[in-house]
Amino acid sequence: MFESPERNTPHPQRIAVVCLRRLGDVLLTAPLIRSLRQAYPDATIDALVFAGTEGVLAGNPDLDGIVSLPVRGGWRALLPLRRRYDLALCTQASDRPHLISLWVARRRVSVVPARGGPGYHWKRWLSRRWTELPQGDTHTVVQYLRLAEALGIAPVYAGSPPRTANDAAIAARLGDDWRAHAFAIVHPPPKFRYKAWTSEGWRQLVAWLCERGLRVVVTGGGGADEIELARALAATRPAGQVFSLAGSLQFGDLTWLMESARVFVGPDTSVTHLAAMTGVPTVALFGPSSPRIWAPWPAYDAPAAATPWQQVAPLQHCGNVWLLQGLGDCVPCLLEGCERHINSASACLDLLPAQRVIDTVARVLDQPPGRSRSAAAASTASVEMLRQASSLMSSVNTRR
Repeated sequence: MFESPERNTPHPQRIAVVCLRRLGDVLLTAPLIRSLRQAYPDATIDALVFAGTEGVLAGNPDLDGIVSLPVRGGWRALLPLRRRYDLALCTQASDRPHLISLWVARRRVSVVPARGGPGYHWKRWLSRRWTELPQGDTHTVVQYLRLAEALGIAPVYAGSPPRTANDAAIAARLGDDWRAHAFAIVHPPPKFRYKAWTSEGWRQLVAWLCERGLRVVVTGGGGADEIELARALAATRPAGQVFSLAGSLQFGDLTWLMESARVFVGPDTSVTHLAAMTGVPTVALFGPSSPRIWAPWPAYDAPAAATPWQQVAPLQHCGNVWLLQGLGDCVPCLLEGCERHINSASACLDLLPAQRVIDTVARVLDQPPGRSRSAAAASTASVEMLRQASSLMSSVNTRR
């Protein structure tokens, strides 16, 4: 038996958002979390995530806590969470998040498989309200925000980026006068090889940015390869023009840095999603992945839609994000590189000319400062794409 939106249900006092996925997936729950915070300002809101991904939400002002769970096993870690929450939002259709949501909360709002999919009936039965996993090109942010609609609250399309208080340490690394100079951020390494552009391409881009008169900050993770690449890029220019911060920053440290940058350039990775969220003009380099599902989400509120992105286009622009895809008739193949594994090369990115990336960055920099940080910067075409699917969020199911 079905029911109307939960008008008579008391507001939840403790809420869990369950997202047991990779870094970028977890970060993209930020608009959903902000929707909850605005609807329930006095509630305690926690995120339940896999250990190793908690850093992308650390310092999110809309969260009260983050609970990290082991990637494998670890059911003992769940014992103290038994019925801790009034409400759990299960953001995935797979089994484990549903069982964890059942364990930790009295009431659940869930993403369930498409009708007829594995576990469709029992997962729907366990959920007070649910939305089916979309079949087609629905952006991940919109998939998550369907849960807000299922709950009967207004979706908020702009998430809060994580923020830490390490700005003084960053300033010390870059010098006292660094704010007096316009600078760009480049983030060369993705998590997986099949999403990577070439080292030579990054070298040419950094050289051009310096010739343009900008300082360049190179960011990256703590892996030896990432640190070495950043150091190599910094070594190509005179001291004081290029700075390597690879391996020395927490995820939330980047927010403060990005908010002062003129432009950010990065591949299909969680740091590029963060850049888009902060409002910095962001140039994202995409290869095999579907931009309709995974492209960076612009920083500003948008009408309800399946996605602001086309599957294939030479250059796309929405809000503060410019999306540049690699070359080839197979783009995007939706696979893990040409050899179909995460350490594979992707010819579409290996063949992407540095000049094409430089021309795109030049186009961004030639705009009046601050223009792309305004909601008015969204192109007419992109806004029209957003409006075409304005009825998408209406497909919500409920169960007594």
